[in-house]
Amino acid sequence: MDIAVLCESLMLIIFGCSWPANIYKSLTSRTTLGKSLLFEILVLIGYLCGITAKIILFNRTGSLQASFWFYLADILLVSTDIVLYFRNLRIDRQMGRI
Repeated sequence: MDIAVLCESLMLIIFGCSWPANIYKSLTSRTTLGKSLLFEILVLIGYLCGITAKIILFNRTGSLQASFWFYLADILLVSTDIVLYFRNLRIDRQMGRI
């Protein structure tokens, strides 16, 4: 494995470790207070750009880099938290918090 791909994969793993805790907080708090939808969308766009680069490289070289799978996992985690944001927004409205 190329050292650049290894470093990129480690970065994605480390970033990805924070999302399960964030998802748990979203599940248990049942509120959007203290959350930023814009932040999560920007992170998602960043991951989508990264995975797009890996797909372009795959089309050029025929080789899929390992970091592709970490981008995919992070995209799924962020997307899960975004879905929970909208669930919690509905709960906030029902409870009259917003």
